Amino acid sequence: MTTLTYVYAESTAVLGPLATYAEPHCYDLCSEHAERLTVPRGWEVIRLAPDPESLRPSADDLEALANAVREAARPRESTPEPPSEVGRRGHLRVLRNPDGG
Repeated sequence: MTTLTYVYAESTAVLGPLATYAEPHCYDLCSEHAERLTVPRGWEVIRLAPDPESLRPSADDLEALANAVREAARPRESTPEPPSEVGRRGHLRVLRNPDGG
């Protein structure tokens, strides 16, 4: 993935590493679309090669992944069953009390 940034004042399109926050005139592209990018006549394309170290998972990435796995494996509290419908009158519904009362 790369981020495409248009610099209209300089008639330039810059393809660089994925941005960490959104800015106006920036668009995230998959590698296939980044490779096929064309610009209007008279414009320049600058392709910034990403730092090879930044392509590897960081300690933060690995910790986030481990936390997501732990969260997914955590037992869920059972959710109470929704009250059942006893009757209807127009747009109104009569619901059974889930406590039996």
